[in-house]
Amino acid sequence: MGHDITGWNQTVSDYIVRFGTEETALMRALREETAAMPESGMQIGPDQGQLLGFLIRLTGAKRAIEIGTFTGYSALAVAQALPPGGTLVCCDVSEKWTAIGRRYWTEAGVAARIDLRIAPALETLAALEAAGAAGQFDFGFIDADKENYDSYYEALLRLVRPGGLIAIDNVLWDGAVADPDNNSPSTAALKALNAKIRDDARVDRCLVPIGDGVTLVRPR
Repeated sequence: MGHDITGWNQTVSDYIVRFGTEETALMRALREETAAMPESGMQIGPDQGQLLGFLIRLTGAKRAIEIGTFTGYSALAVAQALPPGGTLVCCDVSEKWTAIGRRYWTEAGVAARIDLRIAPALETLAALEAAGAAGQFDFGFIDADKENYDSYYEALLRLVRPGGLIAIDNVLWDGAVADPDNNSPSTAALKALNAKIRDDARVDRCLVPIGDGVTLVRPR
């Protein structure tokens, strides 16, 4: 979900995209098509896409999983960065939204790397674990319904290997997490998870103020 809490004006934001990203023409086309949708706020920005691809290459990840695919921009960024033979499991409940992503994945030549699972994410995660996938993933990305973030986090701590990486989007939630009077269900869930991760001895973590805030978690 691509809210922007950085406070930059549009000129600086455009500069960041121009000099800080390697957005392909296909990625830009997907982003622009999604921007015309009423739900466009759920799309990550090109700076976040750049970060995800960079992290995949930096860590040498071969097996990745994302929770919340929407129209497929993050999946495209990750799949393009995966090495030959790499795979990305995508968890989403919408055939309509992910059908947009499928078109771009195919055109980019990365569709064979993407295993799209249309089902509630917790069901997909449980099925993966039951099939023996615990500790078999190198990278995970969470960007879905906020009230289930804690459950997604716990599931990925079991599925992602020690020394792997988990990226969690929207942890600043347009700044609402810093507002003591804002306790909407989504905000409360994010506040609770942020506090949990801060005190979680199972992981190393870093909150990065990019987009709407991304927490990077390294399972120990």
